Amino acid sequence: MRRLKLIWDFRGPASQKTAEHHEIHLKDFIRRSQLKHNITGVETISDMHSLAFLVVEESEMISVRDALKPHRGQLYQN
Repeated sequence: MRRLKLIWDFRGPASQKTAEHHEIHLKDFIRRSQLKHNITGVETISDMHSLAFLVVEESEMISVRDALKPHRGQLYQN
């Protein structure tokens, strides 16, 4: 089964802290929704752009997408 990386982008001088805080909410969502994977993270692209992400099974994507409204997504490669 394919896994997808759902991504939320944050921009500005506080982007890193905002992405870190958003990841806390993603972890809470995983626990409440009993998703198959517990894969989240934060990536810093530059000092003005960071992102938070959540990895889901393809079968879970539509319900998670509709609930959390990520900015974009891509195939997850670990």
